[in-house]
Order: sequence, then structure tokens, then C-alpha cells
Amino acid sequence: MLRSKEDSSPALFRETCRRNRLKITPQREAIYRELGRLKSHPSAVGVYRIVRKEFPSISFDTVHRTLLTFSEIGLVDVVEGYGNPRRFDPNLEQHHHLHCIRCGAVVDFYHRGYDNLEIPPAVSREFTVLGKKVVLKGYCRGCGSKKRTR
Repeated sequence: MLRSKEDSSPALFRETCRRNRLKITPQREAIYRELGRLKSHPSAVGVYRIVRKEFPSISFDTVHRTLLTFSEIGLVDVVEGYGNPRRFDPNLEQHHHLHCIRCGAVVDFYHRGYDNLEIPPAVSREFTVLGKKVVLKGYCRGCGSKKRTR
């Protein structure tokens, strides 16, 4: 089920937690809220640094496990890995990513043509495809201009 950013509401959070028999705690609500505010596809460390300001006794492990649980119940996606720590994406709308191989930025973009890519029959015979995401790798504007000036 695809959801838009507008659907990333406290009500959706509570409904999804209840449906999955996940206890709704202030810490989980804060983790979900902060993840939704961040546009940078943060790692668990990034979310932890923000949430611990509100909950000083929260552990990194709790934040990390909570984000993985959110991924399992469909509240967030895990961004494609590139050898770095996992990053999380609260945008469950169909979209694709630009990945800067220098600074590590991951930027969302939308392209209907990529949404409609045909799955090769050989893949369909061997694999049940649940979604498609195109990842373009290269240099973001900032890193591209630094590369040219060197």
C-alpha cells in the first residue's frame, strides 16, 4: 500500500501500531515524528541525536530497533545500502533516489517512466516483485562543482 507524506500522521502511526500490536510509547511517537520531519534519509544515529534531547535516557539501541520495527510494519522504508549505516525513509510514496557517491546525500525524485518500468519475464518467474525503485548514482550539485574545480 502506497502512502503519501500527508498520510504520515500521528493517526496513521497509532493505527499501524495498533494493527500490529505494537505498544504506543512517547519514545516511539518521538522517533516517528522526528523521522518524518527530517528530509535527509537519516541513519539511526541521526534520529538518536535528535530524540535523546527530548528523552535523555533513551539508548541508541532502542532507537535503532524501533526504526527496524517501523520498517517491518510498513511505517518507513530502509534506503538502499552503500556500505554505510542503514538509512530510513518515511516517504512511502512511489519515488526514486539520487545518491551522491561523494557526500552520501540521498535525494528523492519522481519519474512516472521509472514507476512504469516493465519487469522482465525471467525475473517475474524467479521473484515476486513488490515494488520498484531506481537509484541513480553520481555527484550532487555541490560535490560536482568541487570535482570540476580540482
